[in-house]
Amino acid sequence: FVADKLRAMGCTVHEGIGGTGVVADLTVGDGKKVIGLRADMDAINVKEVGTPTYQSQNPGKMHACGHDGHMTILLGAMTLLAESKNFNGTVRAIFQPAEEPGKGAKAMIDDGLFEKYPVDEIYGLHNIPFLPEGEIHTRPGGIMASEDNFTIKIHGRGGHASSPHVGIDPLIPAAQIILGLQTIVSRNANPLEPAVVSVTELHTDGAHNAIPSNIVMTGDTRSTSPEMQALIEIRMRTIVEHACAMAGAASEFSYTHEFAPTVNWPECAAHAAAAARKAVGADKVKENCQPVMISEDFGKFLTKVPGCF
Repeated sequence: FVADKLRAMGCTVHEGIGGTGVVADLTVGDGKKVIGLRADMDAINVKEVGTPTYQSQNPGKMHACGHDGHMTILLGAMTLLAESKNFNGTVRAIFQPAEEPGKGAKAMIDDGLFEKYPVDEIYGLHNIPFLPEGEIHTRPGGIMASEDNFTIKIHGRGGHASSPHVGIDPLIPAAQIILGLQTIVSRNANPLEPAVVSVTELHTDGAHNAIPSNIVMTGDTRSTSPEMQALIEIRMRTIVEHACAMAGAASEFSYTHEFAPTVNWPECAAHAAAAARKAVGADKVKENCQPVMISEDFGKFLTKVPGCF
């Protein structure tokens, strides 16, 4: 659908980059510079309830994150550019799959995106329903957080709840770990740099009257710099190992990097803010907004080329 719309505008279209990614070029004049504009285009496995006018036509699939809006915005921008032709160079529209699992930007890069279709700068946006309608917010530096996932496994020795002294209760170090992890933010992280550590699930093999042998805890962390990511991982590993050792339990700890932080290039953030002021007026633009701790895999692009989200 997207490729057909772009071809109808007169764009040169390339399909199948990084899976189902689409790249479309619109060239005017003889300018050599290339600006990339990116929209993500995946839905979420969620059933949309109610009967809104925009309800998904595919049961079990919902644009709960608004990527249908992002696609529409970029198609609209390309339409306006194709009609006005008021630039000299190439605008390269990048429709990226699989943003939700954090794999799409990397897949396109690994498929040679910037070698086959290089850009001098790249720009993207995301709808944010909790901001006032009509405003555009950006900032130099970190604007959206990394997401790192962790799994903590604790192995004790279960037994009857009436005889805790003959076993090794893994719930004790689990409780200490849950509380201890919060000291990373309150006592190890620079208080001026955002960080979030969340334990989101805890599973045991115990029962009402049985102390469990095993516990699995999972969760995620959020930060806006690679340095903070590294600090959180190191401190988490230390807290888990020592809390379990103190209780005589064994532990396993895994930590994976799902999303890179989205770190805007300062000169590109200035370009974006200037363009935003022309579009919506200076009173509607926040060019040094607070970062948000949501994650976005656009950050992967910004590790390769200059740009702004």
